[in-house]
Amino acid sequence: MVVALIRGIAALSAPPLRRTVALALGLSAATFAALWLAFAAALYNTVLFSWRPLDWLVDLLGGFTVLLLSWLLFPAVVTMIAGCFVERIAAAVEGLDYPANGPPRRQPWGEIIAAAGRLGAMTIVLNLLALPLYLMVPGINLVLFLALNGYLFGRGYFEVVALRRLDAATAKTLRRRFAGRIFLGGLAIAGLFALPLVNLVAPVIAIAFMVHVFEALPRNAPLPAAGSAV
Repeated sequence: MVVALIRGIAALSAPPLRRTVALALGLSAATFAALWLAFAAALYNTVLFSWRPLDWLVDLLGGFTVLLLSWLLFPAVVTMIAGCFVERIAAAVEGLDYPANGPPRRQPWGEIIAAAGRLGAMTIVLNLLALPLYLMVPGINLVLFLALNGYLFGRGYFEVVALRRLDAATAKTLRRRFAGRIFLGGLAIAGLFALPLVNLVAPVIAIAFMVHVFEALPRNAPLPAAGSAV
């Protein structure tokens, strides 16, 4: 797992990915700025109290809230955008490290968009539901953030990578069989998103990293029935 993560990070400097990394970096920065401005504008234009000094205090403290919400929802939004680059990133990694792989199965754009959109929507909804715990339980909030998003990112990024090679039912069965390993991969991805500046290129690293995780899984052994428990 550590080796796969290192190789995923090293992929950032690979010549086939340099343009994609630069584009992802620009889009990530623009996404974070847009989120920050949207939350700031919503807070500034909302009058909670009739007494101006109290509203001013709320606006002042709201700066922290705006930053927190932007940082919290940024991974989900930028992950949906990164769905457009999955094929380009995964193909570049395979070309460098797995040249013997045949061409991936042809995916309709609807399937790609649905997988990225489902991951982004689940991440936004569950993190907003967990927001009170993030704010009210110091010391536990980071653990909760990593555990929740580790599950979501492990499941979601594995799915978008696996669907390039497997049909949906087989990909789901493989994910269930190796749920523990995929969760650890998701924890690593959540950790990348928690780091300032690193989070701007985290989607590219996550896709490259998950390609290595996927390729390391044994797929020649019989898989359990699709309806079996995790």
